Amino acid sequence: MHFSFSYNKKKVLQALRYHFIAQREIKLLFIIIILFDIISGVLYFSGKIHPQPFLLGAFIWFFFLISFWFLMPAIVYKRSLTFKESFTIYFQPSYIALENDKGRVEWEWNRFSNYFETPYFFHLYFSPKSFFLVPKNNLGSDETSGVRTLLQDNIRKGKS
Repeated sequence: MHFSFSYNKKKVLQALRYHFIAQREIKLLFIIIILFDIISGVLYFSGKIHPQPFLLGAFIWFFFLISFWFLMPAIVYKRSLTFKESFTIYFQPSYIALENDKGRVEWEWNRFSNYFETPYFFHLYFSPKSFFLVPKNNLGSDETSGVRTLLQDNIRKGKS
């Protein structure tokens, strides 16, 4: 099975958000910030502390949201030439091949550590921080099911 694709900026930015939010350290930071906000809010409204810790927590939460929802995906998109090119991908029994006018690369299935699926992409991970996005927008439902079956048979499913 093979198909050609190029990337849509809005969909790539959304996929990068999924990638960042799926990272364990970001989830942990997210939980810590929420707990700090809740505790400081309870202490502030019960009159035990001044408003500064509560406001600091709100500022950190706002900065966190802006960073991981807007800035980081935009920076990664801007720096990566991959998202501005067109490709043809080949799904073979023993490998995946990716080709464009600059060349061809083949990855055996065991090179991928895991994958997960989002509304617009299959995220194929080489390591927790290194991945490749396969868009689903050029695939019909039968082709999407075929790719999903190949991935399930050859790569461990999970979030990065």
